[in-house]
Amino acid sequence: MNLPSELKYSQSHEWVRPEPDGALTIGITDHAQELMGDLVFVELPEPGTRFEARAECAVVESVKAASDVYCPVSGEISAVNEALADAPELVNESAFDKGWLFRVKPADSSALDGLMDAAAYAAMVEAEQD
Repeated sequence: MNLPSELKYSQSHEWVRPEPDGALTIGITDHAQELMGDLVFVELPEPGTRFEARAECAVVESVKAASDVYCPVSGEISAVNEALADAPELVNESAFDKGWLFRVKPADSSALDGLMDAAAYAAMVEAEQD
């Protein structure tokens, strides 16, 4: 399982990367995309939409099933990955890079406090598989 140590992780399998401008880039983890299988469709939120932490905000659909994506922090959507409209497989090919889903302007500076580091996320995934 690929888990970049500089990212934060949610219990619902999203990753969060702080950007230099204060925004947070969000995607689904490598583990989540592996469980989903080949993605065929991604429905992203509209920029300008506000979400509370842990609210449903996007959908990823694979050949197996559709799954909700949750906004791991409270804030406003500032950008979405337009490339996914024509190439949802980017999430499978590059979950932590080209396959990012959206960016959020966090509502407050403590947004990352409730998220896990890579080691805690790995332990959670391992416990789920037992």
